[in-house]
Amino acid sequence: MERSVTRGRRVGVFDIALALGGLLLVVLAVQNAGPALAALRGEGVPGTFTARRLDCIQHPGHEQCNWVGTFRSRDGRDVREEIGFYGSERGTFTPGATSPAFDTGRRGHVYGPGGSNEWVVVAALLAAGLGLIARPLLGVLAMVRAARPAGPG
Repeated sequence: MERSVTRGRRVGVFDIALALGGLLLVVLAVQNAGPALAALRGEGVPGTFTARRLDCIQHPGHEQCNWVGTFRSRDGRDVREEIGFYGSERGTFTPGATSPAFDTGRRGHVYGPGGSNEWVVVAALLAAGLGLIARPLLGVLAMVRAARPAGPG
């Protein structure tokens, strides 16, 4: 009985470009994993956020707003000016209003007591990146398998 051998596909420039794109996604995910997990758990430097102004961006059929202000740690040592309050919207604050907040060290914003679900995006980036990296590796594996002589059947 004769076995058919499936030929593996070659790894081309496109596969290499996809793998490099995947590597970039993995790097982005890893860089943001610590702060995203800290935000999920509500961990960080505790303090108070004081709203100063509302920044809004208009998209077709949608408005995205974010309150920007000052974060001051509970002990007064850390003060971050011009910092966003993650997840804030137009009606979240008025200028001068304060809220408990915590700082995970993430550039650009602090979090409210409810934390954040940013870990979902980080996990998706990591999975997509690993998938893109795996594609050429699977092609090489298929080529190796195809190059093996068929065993007795």
